[in-house]
Amino acid sequence: MTTILPPFPRFVFTIFEPVSLVAGFLAPFLNLPHFVHSQVPATASALTPISPSTRVIALQLGNVYGLLALVGLAVLYTTTEPKVVRNYVIALAIADIGHLIVTGQALGWEGVVNVPGWNDMAWGNVGVTAGLFVTRVGYLMGSFGEDRVA
Repeated sequence: MTTILPPFPRFVFTIFEPVSLVAGFLAPFLNLPHFVHSQVPATASALTPISPSTRVIALQLGNVYGLLALVGLAVLYTTTEPKVVRNYVIALAIADIGHLIVTGQALGWEGVVNVPGWNDMAWGNVGVTAGLFVTRVGYLMGSFGEDRVA
């Protein structure tokens, strides 16, 4: 198995991100109430029961995280085409923006800027996603060096 990425983005996209995605896959299956009620820190929703629709959506989201981990590993470890890697990273960067917008709308401005008040889910949804986005943009700009030619 090999990847054409420079060392730092290789670590981030082929080790850190897949491990994070596997955690996101496992979270709703291991502790559905925590996964659902922690999406927005410090809300009254922790006291409400989980509806069947919410249960299905949360478990499907976990499944999508697992799918993203598998697709990422497949693309980054099997292709030797820089265009494929770049287009994959562009798609993820666009998805990061959407993820941050949706999370920001749910948290509200006060929730986004209240970093000390973030819980584990907020750190994942805002902090980690923003860090991945910055790394993706840096990679696309060539900040970490050239892709290796296979």
